[in-house]
Amino acid sequence: MASLKTSKDVQSVSGITVRLAGDSGDGMQLLGTQLTNTSALAGNDVATFPDFPAEIRAPRGTRAGVSGFQVQFASEEIFTPGDTLDALVVMNPAAMVTNLDDLRHGGILIANEDGFNAKEFKLAKVDSNPLDANVLEETYRIIKVPMTKLTREAVSEFGLGTKVADRCKNFFAMGLVYWLFGRSLDPTLRFIQAKFNSKPDIAAANEAALRAGWAFGETTEAFGESYQVEAAELKPGIYRNIMGNQALAWGLIAASKVSSKDLFYGTYPITPASDILHELTKYKHFGVKTFQAEDEIAAVCSAIGAAFGGSMAVTASSGPGIALKAEGMGLGMILELPMIIINVQRGGPSTGLPTKTEQSDLLQGMYGRNGEAPLPILAPRSPADCFDIAVEAWRLAVECMVPVMILSDGYIANGSEPWKIPEMSGIPSITVSHPEGTDENEPFLPYARDEYLARPWAIPGTPGLMHRVGGLEKEAESGNVSYDPANHEHMTEMRAAKVSKIAERIPLQDVSGPTSGDVLVLSWGGTYGACHTAVGRCRADGHSVSHAHLRYLNPMPSNIGELVRAFKKVIVAELNSGQLRLLLRAEHLVDCVGVNKVQGKPFTVTELVAAIQQQSNAVRSGSEQSDSGDSRRKAC
Repeated sequence: MASLKTSKDVQSVSGITVRLAGDSGDGMQLLGTQLTNTSALAGNDVATFPDFPAEIRAPRGTRAGVSGFQVQFASEEIFTPGDTLDALVVMNPAAMVTNLDDLRHGGILIANEDGFNAKEFKLAKVDSNPLDANVLEETYRIIKVPMTKLTREAVSEFGLGTKVADRCKNFFAMGLVYWLFGRSLDPTLRFIQAKFNSKPDIAAANEAALRAGWAFGETTEAFGESYQVEAAELKPGIYRNIMGNQALAWGLIAASKVSSKDLFYGTYPITPASDILHELTKYKHFGVKTFQAEDEIAAVCSAIGAAFGGSMAVTASSGPGIALKAEGMGLGMILELPMIIINVQRGGPSTGLPTKTEQSDLLQGMYGRNGEAPLPILAPRSPADCFDIAVEAWRLAVECMVPVMILSDGYIANGSEPWKIPEMSGIPSITVSHPEGTDENEPFLPYARDEYLARPWAIPGTPGLMHRVGGLEKEAESGNVSYDPANHEHMTEMRAAKVSKIAERIPLQDVSGPTSGDVLVLSWGGTYGACHTAVGRCRADGHSVSHAHLRYLNPMPSNIGELVRAFKKVIVAELNSGQLRLLLRAEHLVDCVGVNKVQGKPFTVTELVAAIQQQSNAVRSGSEQSDSGDSRRKAC
């Protein structure tokens, strides 16, 4: 929280990182979402990180049941939700003890002291009130607020029961946070009226609690000052705050429109992919058809049927569901039909960590099907980028007549950032063509190839285009079932070549910084923001370090081998045990260094800065030793 100037009791700062934490039923996600939207409307650049338990109603008061929402809003461009916290708002002891380590020295700790009692201490497994620890007073600015009591007083006139009244305390906390950081109440007041329009007493109570929180901040002497973050200088345009899953849904709709194809979405609910379905159900008027199947196998098969029928077919899941879809994905691949398969990755294996982020499905996407069944794989780098990646995936699917996989992750899916709304005229059209009926004397060749090695997309029922489809191997061009060994090898190589040939049409890998030097940081997926920020800091400290972020994972850009060999040290940062590193080593024989994390949490910038500096110093030290050795040899 860098200070810029002070005017009376309002201090202008360049950015704020705040985390809100409590029980999963305390409304922390709502509070965080409202703070995010309000900050975006104020013109700040925003990045968020929601973090919540897998259980719908996790054990109250326990550490496992803590739900948190972190948001950074700033007057300059940012790429992460922040490392250390400037402020932490906690509703109970469990929320405090599980989050306190991330609060910076001198940071503000706001606690609902009504939630700190003997019962809560026992549930949180603490021996005494953690607010009374002497070290806290020396390390943080502690603000104890009787939120429950004050909320009950604020809503007493509406005759609500105690349980209902207590649910309003998140709005009290919201009002206090809004006062502290100079946020406007208006967007949330509009939200309350829209959300609780049919329950006027609840709407009035929540509004009263919100205003009471603001009034408490304004009148109490506990805060010496409040803070103001000015609007960021973003590129001109119309912006809105957008989450990754929402952006994927909108990108799919946009792709359907620029290709003049109705969108079919067949899926089965699974965390953290379900919100794509929830969002798409709102757009039936755009020709969107959604189908919630009985299981993942039925979902992928429904998408195959839709693709065969000529629709834009999409299915989505997370790791466990992708495993169930594997045979269907192989079928779509051998049929050579255009589809999109979305994998919103989460912590694994098996059920793993359903609400936590991970990047451990890359090898599953590459090889998780029987036989030789390569698929193109793309990965968005941020919530807003999900829109563009959906359009690009459909373009490749149509051009190559192949299922395309999108590897998102929980961090991107649930996170949000400002998104510049594009003009539909600026989205390149996707040309889709279907063969017309042919003369009955001319046999239709459903597996003849064009310049992209793609076969024609024939619509069932078109006169003269009757042909055989299925999972058995096809004879080249005719598509008839073939057990000929040479034909099977030819078709296997042809399907692989079609995917490899995509590298000729995608952009070369770009680099932030010099295209050769000491250290290259290579990232993919949701690690972009942390890596980009860390590289910038290291470069400012005088280190020779560049950054490349992979958007296309299969095939990779054609210059990636040349690029990684141009640096003395290549660091591959990923939230798994080294899957991209394994692929790079195997393909390009480059001994990459892995920076890996498998904790269900994204990288912090601090972690990456330390890793980059360590490798950079090692390169410098080696260079100095090499130079001195050369000098000695010359002297001899």
